[in-house]
Amino acid sequence: MAEKILIVEDEKAIQDILIEPLAFAGYDVTAASDGLEGINLFHTKCFDLVLLDIMLPKIDGYAVCEMIRQESKIPIILLTALDAEDDQIKGFDLLADDYITKPFSIKLVLKRVEALLRRTMGEGTQNQIQYKDIFVSEAERQVLVAGKEISLTHIEFDILLLFLKNQGRVFTRDDLLNFVWGYDFVGDEKGVNFHIMNLRKKINVNYIETVRGVGYKIAKEN
Repeated sequence: MAEKILIVEDEKAIQDILIEPLAFAGYDVTAASDGLEGINLFHTKCFDLVLLDIMLPKIDGYAVCEMIRQESKIPIILLTALDAEDDQIKGFDLLADDYITKPFSIKLVLKRVEALLRRTMGEGTQNQIQYKDIFVSEAERQVLVAGKEISLTHIEFDILLLFLKNQGRVFTRDDLLNFVWGYDFVGDEKGVNFHIMNLRKKINVNYIETVRGVGYKIAKEN
């Protein structure tokens, strides 16, 4: 069965640019032209992923993202012309999974959609990992820090899991993009830095180390 994608985008030209290649790739695509319509459509169908513009009429994309997150962990990719650091951080704070700035390459959009769906729709495992006061359940995609559950996006969870399974290994930003995002990155690497920053803030423990000039790691547990 084809994965169902909801596009919430007010510019008809951009809707058309997205709909045709996504449908050609085999996805079942539905489009909304404002935030209110997007929320209403979200409640009428069981979608697998949302492509969400930020600057929307009636209800902006940030509010739509927040409303969806109150009831669903569905993958959300933000599409926007806002490329300032604060705008991206705000999106990740609302638990968006990824962020693509306009103008964008449709090939890049397809790769990110494919990679995110592959991660979120794959079969879960029963592995559990304990690292100091962090507990991770892969099957439930649950993270506890000092006994308190932490809400992570799909990408943040996969980054943390990669570090915990490879303690002591240094991952470059390119490594993280290939292992976690699952595609060759096109553009700058700010997105990796934002996800690492948000992950550190959420777990609120200083376990993710920066290896200057190289990348990031979690030290082996003694």
